[in-house]
Amino acid sequence: MIGIFFTDEPVINYDAAKSSNLQFFAAYYREMVEQGVFLPPSQFEGLFLSTVHSDADIEATIAAAEIAMSKLKA
Repeated sequence: MIGIFFTDEPVINYDAAKSSNLQFFAAYYREMVEQGVFLPPSQFEGLFLSTVHSDADIEATIAAAEIAMSKLKA
């Protein structure tokens, strides 16, 4: 299980998670959907990776994340 948090601090507990940038996550989520990658819509939900995901799935997700981040940095 993976969690994505946008913050400068380590996320070690719920308070740290709450202090992350929720607005940036929402924008990242929308950009990932535009790229065809469907993440959990809440930053507080887990993202699951399994043996069903192929190397191509993972590479496509990484490529989508790079595109999403480049758009959001602009």
